[in-house]
Amino acid sequence: MPWYAVHTRSRHESKVHDGLTLKSIHAFLPKIETWSRRKDRRKRIELPMFPGYLFVEMLRADNQERLDILKTPGVVKILGTARGNVPIPVPDEKIEAIRRLVDSKVEIQHYRYPRVGERARILDGPFRDIEGLVVKADPRKDLFVITIEILQRAVAIEMQGFQVERI
Repeated sequence: MPWYAVHTRSRHESKVHDGLTLKSIHAFLPKIETWSRRKDRRKRIELPMFPGYLFVEMLRADNQERLDILKTPGVVKILGTARGNVPIPVPDEKIEAIRRLVDSKVEIQHYRYPRVGERARILDGPFRDIEGLVVKADPRKDLFVITIEILQRAVAIEMQGFQVERI
Protein backbone atom coordinates (compact mmCIF):
# COMPACT_ATOMS: atom_id res chain seq x y z
CA MET A 1 0.00 0.00 0.00
CA PRO A 2 1.30 3.49 -0.79
CA TRP A 3 2.31 5.96 1.91
CA TYR A 4 1.34 9.64 1.98
CA ALA A 5 2.74 12.56 3.97
CA VAL A 6 0.31 14.37 6.26
CA HIS A 7 0.93 17.92 7.47
CA THR A 8 -0.15 18.48 11.08
CA ARG A 9 -0.54 21.48 13.33
CA SER A 10 2.64 22.39 15.14
CA ARG A 11 3.37 19.98 18.03
CA HIS A 12 0.27 17.89 17.31
CA GLU A 13 2.04 14.99 15.61
CA SER A 14 1.50 12.45 18.43
CA LYS A 15 -2.10 13.52 18.93
CA VAL A 16 -2.79 13.08 15.20
CA HIS A 17 -0.99 9.71 15.20
CA ASP A 18 -3.17 8.50 18.08
CA GLY A 19 -6.34 9.82 16.42
CA LEU A 20 -5.55 8.06 13.15
CA THR A 21 -4.74 4.82 14.98
CA LEU A 22 -8.13 4.98 16.74
CA LYS A 23 -9.72 5.17 13.28
CA SER A 24 -7.74 2.04 12.24
CA ILE A 25 -5.63 4.06 9.82
CA HIS A 26 -2.04 2.84 9.67
CA ALA A 27 0.15 5.83 10.58
CA PHE A 28 3.92 6.14 10.94
CA LEU A 29 5.40 8.90 13.11
CA PRO A 30 9.20 8.64 13.00
CA LYS A 31 10.74 9.90 16.24
CA ILE A 32 14.36 10.48 17.21
CA GLU A 33 16.01 10.79 20.59
CA THR A 34 17.82 14.01 21.37
CA TRP A 35 19.16 15.88 24.37
CA SER A 36 17.03 18.65 25.86
CA ARG A 37 18.55 21.32 28.07
CA ARG A 38 16.67 22.22 31.18
CA LYS A 39 17.71 24.91 33.64
CA ASP A 40 19.48 22.49 35.95
CA ARG A 41 20.05 19.36 33.84
CA ARG A 42 20.08 17.69 30.44
CA LYS A 43 17.44 15.13 29.57
CA ARG A 44 16.93 12.63 26.70
CA ILE A 45 13.62 13.24 24.92
CA GLU A 46 11.90 11.87 21.82
CA LEU A 47 10.95 14.34 19.10
CA PRO A 48 9.38 13.86 15.67
CA MET A 49 12.03 13.43 12.99
CA PHE A 50 9.97 15.69 10.71
CA PRO A 51 8.23 18.29 12.89
CA GLY A 52 4.70 18.91 11.63
CA TYR A 53 4.53 15.75 9.51
CA LEU A 54 3.73 12.06 9.71
CA PHE A 55 2.94 9.35 7.18
CA VAL A 56 -0.23 7.36 6.53
CA GLU A 57 -0.79 4.24 4.49
CA MET A 58 -3.84 4.41 2.20
CA LEU A 59 -4.97 1.64 -0.09
CA ARG A 60 -7.07 3.64 -2.52
CA ALA A 61 -6.65 7.29 -1.50
CA ASP A 62 -10.35 7.71 -2.32
CA ASN A 63 -12.42 10.62 -1.06
CA GLN A 64 -13.83 8.79 1.99
CA GLU A 65 -10.43 7.64 3.21
CA ARG A 66 -8.94 11.12 2.69
CA LEU A 67 -11.90 12.67 4.49
CA ASP A 68 -11.38 10.36 7.49
CA ILE A 69 -7.77 11.55 7.69
CA LEU A 70 -8.57 15.23 7.17
CA LYS A 71 -11.28 15.15 9.88
CA THR A 72 -8.75 13.96 12.46
CA PRO A 73 -8.09 16.80 14.94
CA GLY A 74 -4.72 18.42 14.24
CA VAL A 75 -4.47 17.44 10.57
CA VAL A 76 -3.83 20.37 8.21
CA LYS A 77 -3.63 18.59 4.85
CA ILE A 78 -2.39 15.58 2.92
CA LEU A 79 0.57 16.61 0.80
CA GLY A 80 -0.13 16.47 -2.90
CA THR A 81 -0.41 18.53 -6.05
CA ALA A 82 -0.34 22.32 -5.99
CA ARG A 83 -4.13 22.51 -5.87
CA GLY A 84 -4.13 19.90 -3.12
CA ASN A 85 -6.76 17.71 -4.73
CA VAL A 86 -4.50 14.73 -5.59
CA PRO A 87 -2.28 13.25 -2.86
CA ILE A 88 1.21 12.29 -4.03
CA PRO A 89 2.57 9.03 -2.60
CA VAL A 90 5.93 8.87 -0.84
CA PRO A 91 8.07 6.13 -2.43
CA ASP A 92 8.30 2.94 -0.35
CA GLU A 93 12.11 3.05 -0.43
CA LYS A 94 12.06 6.46 1.30
CA ILE A 95 9.75 5.18 4.04
CA GLU A 96 12.01 2.13 4.45
CA ALA A 97 15.10 4.36 4.65
CA ILE A 98 13.42 6.47 7.36
CA ARG A 99 12.50 3.31 9.30
CA ARG A 100 16.09 2.04 9.14
CA LEU A 101 17.40 5.42 10.26
CA VAL A 102 15.03 5.51 13.24
CA ASP A 103 15.83 1.89 14.16
CA SER A 104 19.59 2.53 13.98
CA LYS A 105 19.39 5.06 16.85
CA VAL A 106 22.15 7.16 15.27
CA GLU A 107 22.45 10.82 16.27
CA ILE A 108 20.52 12.85 13.70
CA GLN A 109 20.99 16.55 13.10
CA HIS A 110 18.51 18.52 11.03
CA TYR A 111 20.02 20.40 8.14
CA ARG A 112 18.34 23.34 6.46
CA TYR A 113 19.23 24.07 2.86
CA PRO A 114 20.25 27.65 2.07
CA ARG A 115 17.61 29.83 0.43
CA VAL A 116 17.94 32.28 -2.42
CA GLY A 117 19.63 35.43 -1.14
CA GLU A 118 21.41 33.71 1.74
CA ARG A 119 25.16 33.33 2.04
CA ALA A 120 26.56 29.81 1.73
CA ARG A 121 29.93 28.10 2.03
CA ILE A 122 31.08 25.49 -0.46
CA LEU A 123 32.09 22.30 1.36
CA ASP A 124 33.43 20.13 -1.43
CA GLY A 125 35.33 20.32 -4.70
CA PRO A 126 37.81 22.83 -6.10
CA PHE A 127 35.97 25.81 -4.55
CA ARG A 128 35.98 24.30 -1.04
CA ASP A 129 35.72 26.88 1.81
CA ILE A 130 34.78 29.71 -0.57
CA GLU A 131 31.70 31.70 0.39
CA GLY A 132 29.13 33.03 -2.01
CA LEU A 133 25.52 34.06 -2.47
CA VAL A 134 22.76 31.60 -3.41
CA VAL A 135 21.03 32.93 -6.53
CA LYS A 136 18.98 29.85 -7.43
CA ALA A 137 17.83 26.93 -5.28
CA ASP A 138 15.90 23.78 -6.11
CA PRO A 139 16.02 21.53 -3.00
CA ARG A 140 13.77 18.94 -4.70
CA LYS A 141 16.48 18.36 -7.32
CA ASP A 142 19.22 18.98 -4.72
CA LEU A 143 20.75 21.71 -6.92
CA PHE A 144 21.96 25.18 -5.95
CA VAL A 145 23.56 27.97 -7.96
CA ILE A 146 26.01 30.07 -5.98
CA THR A 147 27.79 33.18 -7.19
CA ILE A 148 31.31 33.80 -6.00
CA GLU A 149 33.70 36.62 -6.77
CA ILE A 150 37.00 35.71 -8.37
CA LEU A 151 39.34 38.44 -9.58
CA GLN A 152 36.59 41.06 -9.24
CA ARG A 153 34.19 39.04 -11.40
CA ALA A 154 31.11 37.11 -10.34
CA VAL A 155 31.01 33.47 -11.37
CA ALA A 156 27.96 31.23 -10.98
CA ILE A 157 28.58 27.64 -9.90
CA GLU A 158 25.99 24.86 -9.82
CA MET A 159 26.38 22.69 -6.71
CA GLN A 160 24.58 19.75 -5.11
CA GLY A 161 23.05 20.05 -1.64
CA PHE A 162 25.76 18.06 0.13
CA GLN A 163 28.37 20.47 -1.26
CA VAL A 164 26.97 23.63 0.35
CA GLU A 165 26.07 24.82 3.83
CA ARG A 166 24.16 27.85 4.98
CA ILE A 167 26.28 30.40 6.84
